[in-house]
Amino acid sequence: MNNQKLKVLLIVEQCNPEAASVPLVGYKFYQGISKLADVTLVTHERNKDPLSKLKEHTNITYIAESELSKKYFPLVVERLTMRGKNNWPLANVLGYPVYAEFNQRVYETFKERIKRGDYDLVHAITPMQPRFPFKVVKACARTPVIIGPVNGGVPFPAGFEEIAKQEYAYLNFFRAVGRALIPGYVETYKKADKILAGSTYTLNLVKDMFGLPDSRIELFYENGIASSFLTETKKVKNGSQIELLFVARLVPYKCADILIEAVSRLDPSVKEKVHLTIVGDGQERNSLENQVRELKLGQKVTFAGWVGQEQTVEYYRQADIFCFPSIREFGGAVVMEAMACGLPCIVPNNGGIGEYVTEETGFKIEPKSREYLTQELTNKITILVEDDKLRERMSAKSREKAKEFEWDSKAEKMIEIYAKMIVEKAASHSK
Repeated sequence: MNNQKLKVLLIVEQCNPEAASVPLVGYKFYQGISKLADVTLVTHERNKDPLSKLKEHTNITYIAESELSKKYFPLVVERLTMRGKNNWPLANVLGYPVYAEFNQRVYETFKERIKRGDYDLVHAITPMQPRFPFKVVKACARTPVIIGPVNGGVPFPAGFEEIAKQEYAYLNFFRAVGRALIPGYVETYKKADKILAGSTYTLNLVKDMFGLPDSRIELFYENGIASSFLTETKKVKNGSQIELLFVARLVPYKCADILIEAVSRLDPSVKEKVHLTIVGDGQERNSLENQVRELKLGQKVTFAGWVGQEQTVEYYRQADIFCFPSIREFGGAVVMEAMACGLPCIVPNNGGIGEYVTEETGFKIEPKSREYLTQELTNKITILVEDDKLRERMSAKSREKAKEFEWDSKAEKMIEIYAKMIVEKAASHSK
């Protein structure tokens, strides 16, 4: 390979620097990769206003939405699935026609450019759920195409059926229906040169589903952290109050109620040393505040509500231990952020967050049951509160581990994957 920048067509349907979750992750990948490659971004027109404010981004194609789609989403998808409590399984099904239109228009716009070799590589990043097709694979006979990181499909642990019901998990059969009925879905995963998976669970799921060889799928976590989260080594408190922190939307599967219960079970000698701050908002907030009152933890628990990312960083920096008992996380970026700020983390060993945390950086609890998770959370908090040296060691190791997740570092690794894929594709055509 020469020193000339690679020409990359980056398909990021959800790409918004002002949003959270997947749209922000999509943007962060684009931002990092575009520093190292000659990127053409193709995204949905809904992202035009926030991206247009950033003058460094110029080579962008915005895919317009039909008038029918503009009316369909608020009248059907939002009305049926996003009033009050979000029904994500149904929203994904009902929202598919909007994505299908985008997918078709991307193919029509770029198929000839791909076929004539305008790009060294095509990379489709969002949607990240492994249930959507990318029609451009049809045009990539000679151009390597990468899909992902895809993530999802992680089941609720046994013993948490009530929470699964609250999250409409009984509608997840739509995934299998979609695989059978959505045009081009199977072809996407059969023809892609490389699939990146955001968790080991999803890697094995996709690999087994499509019979992929190891060479065509690899682990690549989708979440990352901004360099601003990487703090200097945290000074461990000796004898002063220990700050526990939880950061997330207040929805059932994040299990803030389990954390509150765990704090209530602490031995009085430990409880007097701790304070818990819950950062986030959502449908569960009122019931959580009632729980705090009933358990007489009013002086021990503070609800900060929703705050912006800059303020969130300050909460991480003031904290000593990150407690995140979410039982079904695909990515769990907050755990990466907490580690970057030098916090030992206590998490369930399920999904992506169970892979970020190691024995050196925190504790992973098997989510055997609600009672087991609650009591083990109490036990692990006690250990960390009473052992200053352990907190200090885990703090240093957490920060060290988090450097792997910094966005610029992830972009560099992605470029290495690109270069390797281009060489391999060229070699396969020279045989």
